[in-house]
Amino acid sequence: MITVALAKGRLAEESCDLLLKCGIPAEIIKSDTRKLVLTSPDGNFSFFLVKPSDVPTYVEYGIADLGIVGKDTLLESGADLYEMLDLGYEGCKLCVAGFPKRKGSVTNTHLRVATKYVNIARKLYAERGEDVEIIPLHGSIELTPVTGLSDVIFDIVQTGSTLRANGLVVLEEVYDISARLVVNKVSLKTKADVILPFIEAIRKQL
Repeated sequence: MITVALAKGRLAEESCDLLLKCGIPAEIIKSDTRKLVLTSPDGNFSFFLVKPSDVPTYVEYGIADLGIVGKDTLLESGADLYEMLDLGYEGCKLCVAGFPKRKGSVTNTHLRVATKYVNIARKLYAERGEDVEIIPLHGSIELTPVTGLSDVIFDIVQTGSTLRANGLVVLEEVYDISARLVVNKVSLKTKADVILPFIEAIRKQL
């Protein structure tokens, strides 16, 4: 059996569509159930539905052989696993954003940066040699420059509509984000006969 960790919600649904195209009986992922462990009708696949931030952990520790998760979550987790494929969907940008007047001065060494991506932000600014204050938050990030809590935010941007509604703009695009297929390092060796064809089937659909 191959075990796959999936982020609950829209990412799991899009992943289900991809797996079905590959001939994998994954319909159960979209079933109306509260179960968090779902087994395919043929018994060859088990799907774990977890929070996005937990997918890398399940894969790193070998509870799941594979996982599908956003690149932003991978970068933030720093998990020790293999990133095999860029699946291309759920695309967006991880950006620095703030008021237009800050444009051209995003490298200010006294910035207060609000973000839920604390680890990525710290690494980013450390590599630039900038000593900034990171303010950890998990919701309504766009509110922080408006209220004066932060100078800029470091967050995912898809359409930019929330930024515009609050008078903010993208100051810098830092990372391209999309769904990625990841695999446990040990599983790739011990289950190579089933995992490699699984990966190749997905690759052919991209």
